[in-house]
Amino acid sequence: MKNSPLSPLHFELDNATKQMEKMLTPETVTMFEQSIIQLRASGLATGLKVGTKAPDFSLKDQNGTNVTLFDYTAHGPVILLFYRGVWCPFCNITLRAYQQASELFEASGARILAISPQSPDYSTTMQTNNSITFPVLSDTGNKVASRYNIVFELSESIRNVYQSLGISLDDYNGDSSWTLPLPTTFVIDRANIIRLAYIEADYKRRLEPSKVLDMLASL
Repeated sequence: MKNSPLSPLHFELDNATKQMEKMLTPETVTMFEQSIIQLRASGLATGLKVGTKAPDFSLKDQNGTNVTLFDYTAHGPVILLFYRGVWCPFCNITLRAYQQASELFEASGARILAISPQSPDYSTTMQTNNSITFPVLSDTGNKVASRYNIVFELSESIRNVYQSLGISLDDYNGDSSWTLPLPTTFVIDRANIIRLAYIEADYKRRLEPSKVLDMLASL
């Protein structure tokens, strides 16, 4: 978007990547990168395509309120953000960036819904830590994410690394599946059609809010 006042998201993500790599052993960094390559090769990083009708859903937000997608799209486009959880620094950075852009989105008639598999208590933490004003929804068991074809299961080796870092997904998510959604951004229009789909196997890469604003301007 021309003359956008938004700070580029990728700068913060790049800085977070550098900080993460300083904290991890070279072997762990290599393992993470190999897992991304394998995930891409698996073909799982596909998701629903542009032009597809979005599946409706109802999920509880951080306040326990039921939020239904089609109730939101009845009033304008929805920016649907699937993220991994409060434990992921890249997700925190991304949601803060979209919060920064939220007034611009609203001026375009769009609203944000963020979804992760974590329990409502952790969604509340995510909201509080990042001063989020849009709904942060809990998708227990990745049921909604599965309908959008963006769920994958972590390998045993990656599970072990996560646990060594103090990241226990069975605690955060309230189940033992060790599945996550791919970091994904959908824009869904008032007819419930997916107009933009950004699906990324690399959790360190996210869609710039300015790109979403460009899409909204074309609707």
